[in-house]
Amino acid sequence: MKKQTGFSLIELAIVLVIAGLLLAGVMRGQELIANAKVKSLAGDFRNIPTYFYGYQDRFRALPGDDHAADVHVGGLNATGTGQTQNGLIQGEWNSTSSQDESFLVWQHLRLAGLSSGSTVPTQANYVPRNSEGGQLGVTSVSTLTAVTANTFNSAHAMCSDAILGRYASQLDTMMDDGVANTGAMRIVENGLPSSGVTTVDAGRAYLVCMSF
Repeated sequence: MKKQTGFSLIELAIVLVIAGLLLAGVMRGQELIANAKVKSLAGDFRNIPTYFYGYQDRFRALPGDDHAADVHVGGLNATGTGQTQNGLIQGEWNSTSSQDESFLVWQHLRLAGLSSGSTVPTQANYVPRNSEGGQLGVTSVSTLTAVTANTFNSAHAMCSDAILGRYASQLDTMMDDGVANTGAMRIVENGLPSSGVTTVDAGRAYLVCMSF
């Protein structure tokens, strides 16, 4: 009669322990990756307003809104209809027109040595991107249509696109009040203006805007 063989309880316990350790390691690795992404996204929201005000301190004008940028930094001056040097960045946050102040913000900042990147508006890599590949932008709150009017109390807002809900929620908790439709940071669906979504879907991409 052939003797049946199998795993002993000790062997099964060892396998289960190893499997548990591997699973814990994978989950910890995913958590570290997520945290690194959120920190990178948060860095954009912290650094860009700093560059913005650094330019203002140096030239007594806002980047983009500086209509003497040709003299100050050798850049272009906004020539769009109704766009004047009035202390506000005019033009949509994701403008692609070199006539708009919101588009020329990046050229002015880079020529002033405050930010890195291409200074040629026609180059494909001119538009700044976040770590998720979404577009970054700055505009005045009065021009921002992605978030409903009177949502923010400050003059300007920075927006960052294509951010997964799980990261957007962490960002809001880290930098604001943790609620998508209140406070200085709002999480909205791009193309659907609102004061912020009421429920954030972890797997959906959102536009995140923060006033400053």
